[in-house]
Amino acid sequence: MKAVILAGGLGTRISEETSTRPKPMIEIGGKPILWHIMKTYSHYGINDFVICCGYKGYVIKEYFANYFLHMSDVTFDMTNNSMEVHHRSAEPWRVTLVDTGENTMTAGRVKRVADYVKDDELFCMTYGDGVSDVNITELIAFHRSQKVKATLTATIPPGRFGALNLMENKVTTFLEKPKGDGAMINGGFFVLSPKVIDYIADDNTIWEREPLERLAQEGELVAFPHNGFWQPMDTLRDKIHLEELWQSGKAPWRVWS
Repeated sequence: MKAVILAGGLGTRISEETSTRPKPMIEIGGKPILWHIMKTYSHYGINDFVICCGYKGYVIKEYFANYFLHMSDVTFDMTNNSMEVHHRSAEPWRVTLVDTGENTMTAGRVKRVADYVKDDELFCMTYGDGVSDVNITELIAFHRSQKVKATLTATIPPGRFGALNLMENKVTTFLEKPKGDGAMINGGFFVLSPKVIDYIADDNTIWEREPLERLAQEGELVAFPHNGFWQPMDTLRDKIHLEELWQSGKAPWRVWS
């Protein structure tokens, strides 16, 4: 099974980092968040990736073209014009990098890679800027049991601010960063039939609007509830939070050994 990863957006809300590289290449623990997402899928046996590139996509292509340089020790022999790679750190990945346009919307990017998934029974799809400890094997099994065209992962968004209960200006309770109002949201990590591509008109189609709305109306969209960890990297604050979790040695999304 393949995993399609949307990695072409501009990342304007974290412009401190994206002026020189695409958002999925922002590093957590010295590795791009894209790498973390791929490691999650790989842990569950999915090693065939289709990356939808756009804004500064050449940075992503360079990273994989020189993966051994990024991940291994090397010796350059200038006299003999040779390079020796030591302790190769290889992943069992097959990575297809597709230029899906700098200004293409989310669904438009999926349509642009249709040829790479059209003959598959199912494919996974997610955004290139969020990590989770969702069990991909259970997600796929759930999708198959529902006999629908699309499954999304429903999750509770992380809280950002301390919540107060007030009575006559006195704080009666304080809860540090509660998880919103308990309402679940689209957390990405989809399992899809290639038939969903028929719901996408063109480059300007936004996945979260017409396609998902129509799939829902037709009873072809179900939600896999995930009550564990999920965190997007929308802002510099989010990036710092993820970095702190990684450095603590207790990053919840690190399901691989």
